[in-house]
Amino acid sequence: MEKRLRGRPIHSEIRQRIMEILAVIGSAYGYKIHKLYNEIFTPCTRENIYYNLKKGVQLGEIAVESVRQEKGTYSWGPVVTKTYYKLGLRARPQGHPAVKEFFSKLKN
Repeated sequence: MEKRLRGRPIHSEIRQRIMEILAVIGSAYGYKIHKLYNEIFTPCTRENIYYNLKKGVQLGEIAVESVRQEKGTYSWGPVVTKTYYKLGLRARPQGHPAVKEFFSKLKN
């Protein structure tokens, strides 16, 4: 008899797609990853992207590259704190064709 695990499965298609994007661009902050994800794949919520970034950091698939405060003109004030993410040591990007096609079109 097979033992079933409880809770959410560790693998996530959204997190895998985020890793595919990071494999091409190197690093980016959460909102930029969200915008790129929604242009390439079926749109999902920003909360879902941030959940998967946080979970990816816990699993070692995604790493925090840096946390920067950047100045600008925002509705909430003159400064924003952006967390930049990159691939972690356990990341296993597979070269998703939709990601490759999207970025090759951007270059041309």
